[in-house]
Amino acid sequence: MSLCVLRLSAFQTSILQEYSSTAPYIVPDIQSARLEKSRSQRILWLFEELNMEYEIKTYKRENMLAPEILKKIHPLGKAPIVSVEGQGMSQPLVLAESGLMVEYILDHFGPNLIPGKWADGKKGRIGGETEGWLRYRYFMHYAEGSMMVLLVVSILMNSIKNGPVPFFIKPITNVITGKVDSLYLTPNFKTHLSFLESQIATSPSGGEFLCGRELTGADIMMSFPLAAAKAQGGFTQEKYPKLWAYLERLESREAYKRAVQKIIDVEGSYDSTL
Repeated sequence: MSLCVLRLSAFQTSILQEYSSTAPYIVPDIQSARLEKSRSQRILWLFEELNMEYEIKTYKRENMLAPEILKKIHPLGKAPIVSVEGQGMSQPLVLAESGLMVEYILDHFGPNLIPGKWADGKKGRIGGETEGWLRYRYFMHYAEGSMMVLLVVSILMNSIKNGPVPFFIKPITNVITGKVDSLYLTPNFKTHLSFLESQIATSPSGGEFLCGRELTGADIMMSFPLAAAKAQGGFTQEKYPKLWAYLERLESREAYKRAVQKIIDVEGSYDSTL
């Protein structure tokens, strides 16, 4: 396994002039730390959607963990991490947590991936927000706060069930993991996947994405948990055809495919199923 550091080397000045409110004529220096076989692929896809140029540097893990050098960037030593340097900044701005990174980058460089906030004639009013914007804010948090929680528990249970334990302990671990699966994971995955199926079916303006007709940062955040649910959560085309087609639309985007290919070029493979 490896750790990849992505360095933004250039960015279209015209896009900066249109979208950046802080340094419209200065190309920012952005670095992102990425761990192999992790959900941080979404940040790479975001860079591709925004036509950012970058290079990838690879570092080896230490005993299957991120190297200690990451703690010099952020105290938790986790990835992804985005470090931003710009005009007037005395030190880099370090961002952790994928949702925050996506929101921050879009606020400055990609507001076209954020739905309009206010309905006509209702700017500033409580309840005046558009359905697309409310969905955007909801799914930005739902991806990690709800869906990924189930997937992490599922991974943990599979690790216990399939882990190397003495033969006389195996029946106990099978019973424990089986109970967690039948009483917690299976019904909750069904509830969440059915909910997401209905959200796609009722997308605003008859759109094909979660928040309407256009791709948003929320779709980027949701891509990884849905891909992982194919292996961990009983997500199949037969049970959830609209949601399956939605994920296929995400994965067929040229920016998504470019991001995956760059990972393959550096790491040799890409697996989104955890």
